[in-house]
Amino acid sequence: MQDQKHSSEAGFTLLETTISMVLMAIIGLGVAGLFTYAANNTSNAADRDMATAVAQQAMEQLKSVPFTDSSLNATSSSGTSTTVTRLGRQYTVVTIITNSASATSKTITVRVTPLASTTPNVNTIFGSVTLVTTRSAQQMGSNRSL
Repeated sequence: MQDQKHSSEAGFTLLETTISMVLMAIIGLGVAGLFTYAANNTSNAADRDMATAVAQQAMEQLKSVPFTDSSLNATSSSGTSTTVTRLGRQYTVVTIITNSASATSKTITVRVTPLASTTPNVNTIFGSVTLVTTRSAQQMGSNRSL
């Protein structure tokens, strides 16, 4: 009678417990990898947003000057490069201006790329943000009446 009582008791064996702990560890590591991936992408998104803001600011400055201003002179194909700092992060701003064949319009290209971070464990290069616009000279129309 005593043996029947012990054999009817149910519980987890050491092997079952070990297998379940290994499975939980594998799942936990997978979830931890997802958190790391999400944190890196959030950091990249913030960098990309700031690079877009820097590019828009540079473009607005070039669009606000008169068409004949010296800042809108044509540049070489590699453009002119400057470095700006926003929120403690440095960005390279390359501006390329090309004249049309008739010299009545200019194509302005602004490319912003973040510089490598000096902060450890920060994903630094996601690519660049490029904005392109065309400006044209004001021309007087005909004053002829019909």
